[in-house]
Amino acid sequence: MQLKTNNLKFIIKGFTVAVIAAVGQIGIAQEVIVTDSTAIQPEEQYVEATPTSQNSSRQKVDGIAGVVGGYVILDSDVQMLFQDLKSQGVSTADVTDCQLVSNLLENKLYAHHAIQDSIVVSDAELSNYVDQQINQMVQQIGSIEKVLAFYKRDSETEFKSELLEINKQRELSSRMQQKIIENVEVTPDEVRAYFESIPKDARPIFGDEVEVAQIVIKPEIPQSEKQKIIARLLEMREDVLDNGASFNTKAIMYSQDPGSSRDGGKMIVSRKDPLDKTFKDVAFSLQEGEVSEPFESQFGFHIIKLDKVIGQNLEIRHILLIPDVTQSTMDKARKQLDSIRNQIVSKEITFAQAAKKYSDEEQTAANNGRLINPTTGDTRFELTKIDPTIYDQVVNLKEGEVSLILSDQDRTGRVFYKIIMVNKRFPEHEADFAQDYMKIQELALQKKQLDAIAKWQKEKIADTYIKINGKYRNCEFTNNWLKQ
Repeated sequence: MQLKTNNLKFIIKGFTVAVIAAVGQIGIAQEVIVTDSTAIQPEEQYVEATPTSQNSSRQKVDGIAGVVGGYVILDSDVQMLFQDLKSQGVSTADVTDCQLVSNLLENKLYAHHAIQDSIVVSDAELSNYVDQQINQMVQQIGSIEKVLAFYKRDSETEFKSELLEINKQRELSSRMQQKIIENVEVTPDEVRAYFESIPKDARPIFGDEVEVAQIVIKPEIPQSEKQKIIARLLEMREDVLDNGASFNTKAIMYSQDPGSSRDGGKMIVSRKDPLDKTFKDVAFSLQEGEVSEPFESQFGFHIIKLDKVIGQNLEIRHILLIPDVTQSTMDKARKQLDSIRNQIVSKEITFAQAAKKYSDEEQTAANNGRLINPTTGDTRFELTKIDPTIYDQVVNLKEGEVSLILSDQDRTGRVFYKIIMVNKRFPEHEADFAQDYMKIQELALQKKQLDAIAKWQKEKIADTYIKINGKYRNCEFTNNWLKQ
């Protein structure tokens, strides 16, 4: 959002949310869906809305706030964006309609030029994501009928179609932003120049940080439990193939995948999706109508049915069953971790050596047990921004101290055990070039990306059809939307 501010931290925070987070893989929405009616072709006709301009108790016409290329921004979209910010807990005290419409104008500019640059987002790519959005809404509100009533839509088909268009436009915008910044890099000299350009009294203050390591021991799943699950899946597969039973119905009744079971296990899969490798390999090995043999992934055991091939994507259905651990294997895992902890405390082995040798968490084991901060890519976590669960576990630990045995759950709900050690604490301090190089490099990169975005916007605004209507012509935009 183009807000006038000289606060570099605010700019970078806004840029991170609006650009960097947006260009990642699509995940399950954590936001209230803004029914943004802006992906509208200019040949359609609109009139100024009045209290009587209604159809099926829902207003279909609206005032036009602006037009960017082939996209229209309605007056109601501005208010919807405002409500969306409020619903996400964003402070709206100082947010103006001018800032909101500027944000919408930017999104349309990105989407418009994404199409001009032949960036394609297919319905198949987003169909599964939209299904997940609707499933999440149903879980929150109670039923699909309540969801439709809340959003004032006449049918699930209509609602899904509208969500598909909204998400398509958002993804176009994201991919265009990613394309603008994908080749932007900073050299060490640029990082130093950026740091030295910040006045000493304006350099950022980094809060208390910790470097954390952990060792994870997962209870072993007994082979007998695995065989039970495989036998159940084989029985389901045979019933489908030999007796014509409905795979869809079996997925609804038995699948333990919360994201797809309600929709009969349906998923749209592409090779680029961040799914389990074995799962994708099996899916892409099937012929239309074929049902796979049972196989194991990191989540449990599956069977997959390939319904149809859609270009480079697959429409599949799958059933996931998760084997249970037993109390005896849980006790065994806890006893093993207790023995490892005693070896570390008695200095028979270092924490790093134990992590490499014993930990069941491959990613951290290869890194001497150290956790990687997903935001910064380094091993340091700012205590005020750390995951609350991790905070509770490390806040009272001293440097080099090993926690008691802690229990946790993986994404399937299975219990595992871990111990944590604080490798090092970094007290609050003013940014130091050597100590905080990774953070300073990230700030320098974001600054350079901001500059690239600003340059692109200036050039594209100049050669794109843009029209601003009504009160918004009086706004003092940061960008030259009015072309004055």
